[in-house]
Amino acid sequence: MEDSLEILGSESSGMKDELSMEIDPPLEVNLATADDWRKALRKVVPAVVVLRTTACRAFDTESAGASYATGFVVDKSRGIILTNRHVVKPGPVVAEAMFVNREEIPVYPIYRDPVHDFGFFRYDPAAIQFLSYDEIPLAPEAACVGLEIRVVGNDSGEKVSILAGTIARLDRDAPHYKKYKFHHISPFYIKLEININNNSSPCYRDGYNDFNTFYMQAASGTKGGSSGSPVIDWQGQAVALNAGSKSSSASAFFLPLERVVRALNFLQKGRDSFQDKWEAVTIPRGTLQATFIHKGFDETRRLGLQSQTEQLVRHASPLTETGMLVVDSVVPGGPAHKQLEPGDILIRMNQQVTTQFLKMETLLDDSVDQTIDLELERGGKPLTVKLTVQDLHSITPNYFLEVSGAVIHPLSYQQSRNFRFQCGLVYVSEPGYIFYRAGVPRHAIIKKFAGEEISNLQDFINVVCKISKGARVPLEYISYTDRHRRKSVLVTVDRHEWYASPQIYTRDDTSGLWIPKEALPNDCPLLSVNGVLETVVKKTDLNVEDESEIGIKKRRVGEELKIESQEEEDDDEGVKTTDFGNASIAERVIEPSLVMFEVYVPSSCMVDGVHSQHFFGTGIIVHHSTNMGLVAVDRNTVPISASDIMLSFAAFPVEIPGDVIFLHPVHNYALIAYNPSSLGPAAASVIKPAQLLPEPALRRGESVYLVGLSRSLQATSRRSIVTNPCAALNITSADSPRYRATNMEVIEVDTDFGSSFSGVLTDEQGRVKAIWGSFSTQVKYTGGTSEDHEFIRGIPIYTIAQILEKIVNVTNPRGLKGPCLLINGVKRPVPLVRILEIELYPTLLSKARSFGLSDDWIQVLVKKDPVRRQVLRVKGCLAGSKAENLLTQGDMLLAVNGKAVTCFRDVEDACRELDLRDGDVDGRLLLTVFRQGCEMEIVVGTDVRDGNGTTRVINWCGCFLQDPHPAVRALGFLPDEGHGVYVGLWSHGSPVHRYGLYALQWIVEVNGKPTPDLEAFVNVTKEIENGEFVRVKTVYLNGKPRVLTLKQDLHYWPTWELRFDPETAMWQRKTIKALQSGKDF
Repeated sequence: MEDSLEILGSESSGMKDELSMEIDPPLEVNLATADDWRKALRKVVPAVVVLRTTACRAFDTESAGASYATGFVVDKSRGIILTNRHVVKPGPVVAEAMFVNREEIPVYPIYRDPVHDFGFFRYDPAAIQFLSYDEIPLAPEAACVGLEIRVVGNDSGEKVSILAGTIARLDRDAPHYKKYKFHHISPFYIKLEININNNSSPCYRDGYNDFNTFYMQAASGTKGGSSGSPVIDWQGQAVALNAGSKSSSASAFFLPLERVVRALNFLQKGRDSFQDKWEAVTIPRGTLQATFIHKGFDETRRLGLQSQTEQLVRHASPLTETGMLVVDSVVPGGPAHKQLEPGDILIRMNQQVTTQFLKMETLLDDSVDQTIDLELERGGKPLTVKLTVQDLHSITPNYFLEVSGAVIHPLSYQQSRNFRFQCGLVYVSEPGYIFYRAGVPRHAIIKKFAGEEISNLQDFINVVCKISKGARVPLEYISYTDRHRRKSVLVTVDRHEWYASPQIYTRDDTSGLWIPKEALPNDCPLLSVNGVLETVVKKTDLNVEDESEIGIKKRRVGEELKIESQEEEDDDEGVKTTDFGNASIAERVIEPSLVMFEVYVPSSCMVDGVHSQHFFGTGIIVHHSTNMGLVAVDRNTVPISASDIMLSFAAFPVEIPGDVIFLHPVHNYALIAYNPSSLGPAAASVIKPAQLLPEPALRRGESVYLVGLSRSLQATSRRSIVTNPCAALNITSADSPRYRATNMEVIEVDTDFGSSFSGVLTDEQGRVKAIWGSFSTQVKYTGGTSEDHEFIRGIPIYTIAQILEKIVNVTNPRGLKGPCLLINGVKRPVPLVRILEIELYPTLLSKARSFGLSDDWIQVLVKKDPVRRQVLRVKGCLAGSKAENLLTQGDMLLAVNGKAVTCFRDVEDACRELDLRDGDVDGRLLLTVFRQGCEMEIVVGTDVRDGNGTTRVINWCGCFLQDPHPAVRALGFLPDEGHGVYVGLWSHGSPVHRYGLYALQWIVEVNGKPTPDLEAFVNVTKEIENGEFVRVKTVYLNGKPRVLTLKQDLHYWPTWELRFDPETAMWQRKTIKALQSGKDF
């Protein structure tokens, strides 16, 4: 078994198995000696290979991933390796074989059986230069009960393991495998959760299962990695193929080789030697789309088998025959649909008594597209039907569509059998980003899209051709878990270029690759540069009115109530105003300013350690004019700028997109812009900005109103008392570093609505004093486990008001201004933030005295702040900051530029004063610190940061590379060799997955060439061709260096980048290097 594939250990009914045990043939006497086995193993072991396989895409029954398995050479001259179907994979796969002497060669899939668990790889025999080996002959006729066998393979990850056993049964039912399901996305990897079927109750299976065949059973105890191992006898012949085992016991299950030999003969006839170009070989396979099971004669009699029929069958069958084939299930829409029923007992096929799977399959494979006669008994009554044998390959998908991360293809026979749906329907193998946003699950069947019925994949592609970027279109689907009801959702087409254009991949058995091509014509709206649904008119000149007072100026509450208290008055579009009932004045005033956020992060741009793809929260409108609307929200709702944001307004039933324009690098808030013209006149007239009241600051015991929105957009409020207006945050770094609020004082109240309710804190007149925002933290337990948690606290509004003024005040800017950003067609400078890049924490003066702080300074600090009675201490400096190596952990910060400081805001104000001074400013602060009993003055430089967050990410071989974000730098370490290429995420099924280049490390060298930044990395990797091995030097977060090699795969994993363009305010994708010459840059 592969390391990533478990076998379902329990059978459908253990008690039933015991009651229907059948008589096995006589035991075979084993005369082999230990010397015979040594000779056989010396011959066999060199022909057994370790297969390292990578499923590059989720397809059919398999998820994307990397694993180890086993195979063995069955034709040396032609270079053919036999292994399991679930190793060869039904979809795109990249694989290497390692022989016993550690020679590694690439292998390519040439055949995977649509039903049975076997497949073949090919390789170049000339590539093996230093090993003498022979092919292993296949001898299916040698298998018998009592035969002593050896299983030679990569058991439990070991290169070579030899396990002994004895064949106990030749007629075991095919085993049932475990299932893989996507669970959630983490910053490290796409995590998979194994689901084990509980056979005590009815359940569905969504993975690969073999059927219409017997299996052998032996007690050899094989484990993960031994899938595809040869089961050999003492003569060195393969008598079976190892496929699975029962996890609750030492039982192993082997596939008989009769059908394997047939398939191998077809492959050998299609090609004489490897020197000739390999051509795809068609192996005839027929099907009725019906599953049969073998039942004993006693069971068939209970199903109604007539005694004379039983006598006929027994007379025409070998003496060892113990039962007959019975129909177990029929796939809808197949040849047997409405012709065969479960419980039908098969008597003859084409006038031949058929009681064994092998005979039945031989007749079907030899009769493709022909009509056969079936004689059956149903409830004791004879029945004859004529059925046309269908080509099994015609219902086995060999192509798929990849769009916005989703993988869609025709429903295969395997999954049709699992779910009882007709073959060929449009099946979602992987939801990707586009369907994840809409809530469409894996295994969904698409029935309708954009109002058009979908019966096949081409219908779906035709609809996609008509859709524009940013469009929201309805989709209807059904699921096997709720098959009788259609579900309707809204699918949002990407506005940004998060993913490559839609591609169709088609399997090519000649090359062993899946060949991509563009799925849409070049003139379709989705590929058009001007195909965005909402047209944005760009203005090159900054000729907008001064809006510095809008959104923060005080409004008279009486005027607001006059507007808001009109009961049941119809507006222009017939929407009635809200009935506030007994709501407080604060709730009535603030409700038109509340906004519900729904935020999605594309999997292609999960930067900065973001820990989820989906966020909810409540924001507050802080600015609303004809040109621009701005909403403030916490950064646990909008964690990064690479997001798709939808805004739902409490004042009016409308939903529009929003764009991130500012992420505060320290404080827990973001500013989101929306286009007021998208609201419509009716909504724009009732949506109001909140009145911000940054001063005076809240005090302990002060009464406030907590107002927010429920998920149903209902305003909710309660009166609370401030218990602590200056609680210092202390959030530790997560396992995967991500944004965490630092150097912040937050507001605590006595009562709230729980850890998932966000909103604002207002006074009685509805003036906003603070955002009631969500914070993310990670709770760590003993044993190394951790769990994400959220909590809610108040964020003082003063810092938001400062940044807001800089954005809207375009005629009289104050402070640092950054590059211009296009906001609703108008270029506006976005403010920069000057900060002292150190992390501080407060210490009580009573403890500071114990460290030696003088009474004079204690009196100064108490006089400065008699409430807090604290001193700030340095927890650490951000690596790469100007304060690094100047300040040390434990330093007490007493004064800045001669002014005593006792809270974080004092330090922020000192930084702001630098920006407001006239003349040249060097950006340095004079700090008075107390260190190890000594008072000293240190000149420390400040750092200037923008509010853009990470704006560039590169994907190379499946890993996501970016500049180290502040949460990484806060750990206090950057590699001396270079720190500009940080691995933040990796993808399943990619080369970095296969070779172990995971997240949370820096790439500092590639092939011996330094890569200090992303540009240097791109220049180095552009010179590396497809299939070349690359030597990579990395440094972990803990400073540990490592060197590894990996093979670049530009076919399935081209190098590309996503970059935010402030000129268009759009994320744009660019291919850096791919196989196609037209895409090489």
